[in-house]
Amino acid sequence: MILTCPSCSTRYQSDSSRFMPPGRNVRCAKCQHVWFQAAPEPEPTIELPSSFPEPEPAPVPEANIPQAPAAPSLELAAPVAPAAMQPRSRRRRRSGSNAAQAVGWAALVLLAVSTGWASVQFRQPIVDIWPQSASLYGALGMPVTVRGITLSNIGYQQEVEDGQPVLAVTGKLVNVSDRELPVPVIRIVLTDDAKREIYHWTFDAGIPSLKPGAESSFVTRLASPPPEARNLNIRFAEAGEPR
Repeated sequence: MILTCPSCSTRYQSDSSRFMPPGRNVRCAKCQHVWFQAAPEPEPTIELPSSFPEPEPAPVPEANIPQAPAAPSLELAAPVAPAAMQPRSRRRRRSGSNAAQAVGWAALVLLAVSTGWASVQFRQPIVDIWPQSASLYGALGMPVTVRGITLSNIGYQQEVEDGQPVLAVTGKLVNVSDRELPVPVIRIVLTDDAKREIYHWTFDAGIPSLKPGAESSFVTRLASPPPEARNLNIRFAEAGEPR
């Protein structure tokens, strides 16, 4: 029987006895295409006569008769189950999933970088809207003026009143903005040698607001300060912070 590859049309000569019903898979030796070849239809049974006349010999021409080229060999392939295609499909789905994850991570990194850049470049407006962020910027080495008012000329000294030690802290408030601003509450923190907080207090500077470019001095006193206090930190109190 003659088989024809449905992919590249290469023809093969094969023994029909190798194709038992219902058929089998074969692979093209040229393009490696695999297809299912059905078994040939059984030949009808023909009753032969009891005797045949002897055929007359056919004349043989003197010219050389070219021989037909031998048909290429056909490679019989093992049955290909549908499940054999599943690993390739799974690899394709996995490859698409990995690409989607890579795009998602790239977008997330870009968003984080953009947010960080904006937080640094626009830190003053952010602090104006959210004063609590001033301490975070200060911890990162990027001090920001809170509400346009600065603390300057900070000083302290030990005094004695009525036989008790008193810590006096002085300083100045300056409005460096171009508009009148309310004066926030001031917070003072005392820490020990290890920078651990051991005491704090807050106080009102005594003035409700400062006009643009205006300044005002303040003083606050703490009676009987902790003897282990070694450092003093002064800043504006944050909203919701315990006093």
